[in-house]
Amino acid sequence: MTMGRDELPPLPGGDAAEGADRAFFGRRKGKRLRAVQEQRIAELLPTLRVALPAAGTHLDPRALFPTPVDEVWLEIGFGGGEHLAAQASANPRVGIIGAEPFVNGVAKLLRAVDDGALRNVRVWDEDATALLAAIPDGALSRVYLLYPDPWPKRRQRKRRFVSPESLGEIARVLKPGGVFRFASDIDDYAGWTLVRARRCPGFAWTAASADDWRLAWSDWPGTRYEAKALAAGRAPTYLEFRRVAAV
Repeated sequence: MTMGRDELPPLPGGDAAEGADRAFFGRRKGKRLRAVQEQRIAELLPTLRVALPAAGTHLDPRALFPTPVDEVWLEIGFGGGEHLAAQASANPRVGIIGAEPFVNGVAKLLRAVDDGALRNVRVWDEDATALLAAIPDGALSRVYLLYPDPWPKRRQRKRRFVSPESLGEIARVLKPGGVFRFASDIDDYAGWTLVRARRCPGFAWTAASADDWRLAWSDWPGTRYEAKALAAGRAPTYLEFRRVAAV
């Protein structure tokens, strides 16, 4: 399936509010944390938390990690952290930054970091847009956005993380040849993302056949959310876009 940018359909939901100030996430905290979770939040999180630089300056992503890394990846909205922890364990020479404002999700990732002695993980527990803005051009090799909140009601769609502006930022921080991976079990959000990413001049969709978006990536460890979606009869969509020179 190929489409030129002048052949793409109109943006579903429109663009009128997509550039407005938006809150992309819902609750900051769910059920009460257990004592050991509270302890990790108090003691382990400060050692992993990314500190943003002064306004007008950029992070050095590789310098965030205590041991040398060959490249840096970012996962936006890591949920319970299963995917991030699995990738960190399988790729010890890759530094992975996870952005997630939901405290209970952060607590779950901290357990995986603690139990696995993962030294190549760093955490940003605020809105990911501020973190993206602090990352220099071409500094990352991968960016993941997996099962983001779909904000299904029409009046909520301006809160979806995917927009022309956010995709432009993701493209900016990726190095040439770097990849952006998106997964969702909500068809409307998958279509929303595909249309907007196809309109982004910094991205090329890598799919060559239907299985390329129907089947998970070869290094995909699965997540609990994905398992729930499959059990409910919702088929996930897996989209991958490669960073290319703007045209």
